[in-house]
Amino acid sequence: MQLLAVGLNHTTAPVSLREQLAFAPEHLGSAVMAARTWFQRIDLRDNDEAAILSTCNRTELYAASHVPNPLDAGAHFLADYHKLNYSELRPHLYMLPQHDAVRHTFRVASGLDSMVLGETQILGQIKDAIRTADEAGGLGTYLHQLFQRSFSVAKEVRSSTEIGAHSVSMAAAAVRLSQRIFDKIAEQNVLFIGAGEMIELCATHFAAQNPKSITIANRTMERGEELAHRFNGKAIRLADLPEQLHQFDIVISCTASSLPLLGLGLVEGAQNA
Repeated sequence: MQLLAVGLNHTTAPVSLREQLAFAPEHLGSAVMAARTWFQRIDLRDNDEAAILSTCNRTELYAASHVPNPLDAGAHFLADYHKLNYSELRPHLYMLPQHDAVRHTFRVASGLDSMVLGETQILGQIKDAIRTADEAGGLGTYLHQLFQRSFSVAKEVRSSTEIGAHSVSMAAAAVRLSQRIFDKIAEQNVLFIGAGEMIELCATHFAAQNPKSITIANRTMERGEELAHRFNGKAIRLADLPEQLHQFDIVISCTASSLPLLGLGLVEGAQNA
């Protein structure tokens, strides 16, 4: 069996390509099963292992397989599953065998490979991905040991270094960036697009700065209103964005949509309104 990690992240691929390679949460289980089937079709054995981690900044396939060229097989699976041209995708992929895959997994779990160094959310995202892979029958001895060890390493890194001395997250980074641009967030109108866990976290951080207003734009109005109510804000529909985007000073977007919700034309229109 050979361990491997194949994927791309914010350092190797543009947002447009990362969006094309992303897996929706509700499809992760079936994708794990498809990955195992992909390896088994080559090797004709039934003990190949697979897990998929897909976040806003990375998509990675972790596997343990007997196939002769597992890295190439894993890369072709990602391209085939998403119906992407392999020759165009390949330059953006990292393909890590054995010890390199282990080292990479440890770095990801510890927050050392994140856009915001030391952010802690990635560990929870890995645990969710592993739980999904396990429920789909994708985990075996190799990946179980790999990820259990990665959790131990992440804990050791945080307890023995200063990386956890400050609360670090994408949400906190968004607030700090906004503070560099605006003198006072308290004078700004803030729009959040989406109503998931990341938006909820961002809204919590921004609400602590007492912005002038908080608005949640979501596909499901009920969920948007529920989240907006928590922060004394209001909710609008995604369909209302073209008419209302110009009213906001700070816009944070994080959804499960496979397509961008804010295009160049929409932003330019808001700036000229």
